[in-house]
Amino acid sequence: MLQQDFRVLTINPGSTTTKIAVFDGDKLFLEKKIEHKVQDLKGFGKATDQYEYRLNLIRAALNEAGISLNSLSAVVGRGGLLKPLPGGTFEVNEQMVDDLLQRPATDHASNLGAVIAYHLAQELDIPAFIVDPVVVDEYENVARISGYPALERQSRSHALNMKAVAHKVAHDLGKSYHNCKMVVAHLGSGFSVSIHVGGRMVDTTNPNDEGPFSIERGGDLPVTQLVSFVWDKFQAGYSLEQLQTMLSKESGLYAYLGTKDLRVAERKANEGDKKADLVLTAMAYQVAKAIGAMATVAAGEIDCIILTGGVANSKRITDDIARRVQFLAPVVVVPGEEELPALAEGALRVLRQQEKAKEYK
Repeated sequence: MLQQDFRVLTINPGSTTTKIAVFDGDKLFLEKKIEHKVQDLKGFGKATDQYEYRLNLIRAALNEAGISLNSLSAVVGRGGLLKPLPGGTFEVNEQMVDDLLQRPATDHASNLGAVIAYHLAQELDIPAFIVDPVVVDEYENVARISGYPALERQSRSHALNMKAVAHKVAHDLGKSYHNCKMVVAHLGSGFSVSIHVGGRMVDTTNPNDEGPFSIERGGDLPVTQLVSFVWDKFQAGYSLEQLQTMLSKESGLYAYLGTKDLRVAERKANEGDKKADLVLTAMAYQVAKAIGAMATVAAGEIDCIILTGGVANSKRITDDIARRVQFLAPVVVVPGEEELPALAEGALRVLRQQEKAKEYK
């Protein structure tokens, strides 16, 4: 089979969207973002309960585009919250799906990627893959220390997009990713700020636990106040699941302004809403602080700072971050995400026998 004959479906589930793309070899054939209304998702207990709902929408989108499922060579999904894994392409197997359904480290939309890919691929008798999952762990041991022995820092991040964008920017700079030192900030519904040294992501903020607050997550929170807050909520009858949802899906911009749409928040600020203006300024301020902290890992010797993700489409946010950190290194803005092409590239390397898929055990 010729390289261009490999047709790959890529699936990237987010908290309120499912992004899909079909690639014929390296060429993008179809790209579509399926929006999910908050009320449509409220009936599901956890993210992976949504897999049939989202899979049916994917089928409908492909049918509408005139793409036959039987024309696919492979399906590749965004990797979820599995055990820590090295970077690379993994074939999805029953054990991986069972772990995501029964033992996910955290409830998150990314857990849907492998599950949807697996079920569709099983039906079509083709392989399913994940690439550079959320749990890519390339930490130095010093980065694991938190300050309390029972609470080790965990490497969970938007690794797929950050690594793909870092490779792209390094190429644009005429360098190899493996020879660069970069701070990369992924700004989506959650924010990850990472430091890349010698081709490895040696530290990153975990968007569910730390770092800047984002569209829907709380980021760093005052610890003693948080303990008291959680205790009061337990006393009032809140469950652990309700509290986790509050802190990971109903915090950040959403908690302050009642919207997860950055455009709405910016419109409010532009119309004179002082609270909206302050919250947006604080969001950029916290990202800049996290970038500065990551730069210290490389003793301040970094080639560039990259701002990526959906929020990087906001000139207000990126300009505000850049003015605070550009003394460290040049700031490169790569709006949106490179995740769908990165997923396809990982699958194609395996299909073309340029590398072997790793086995999940």
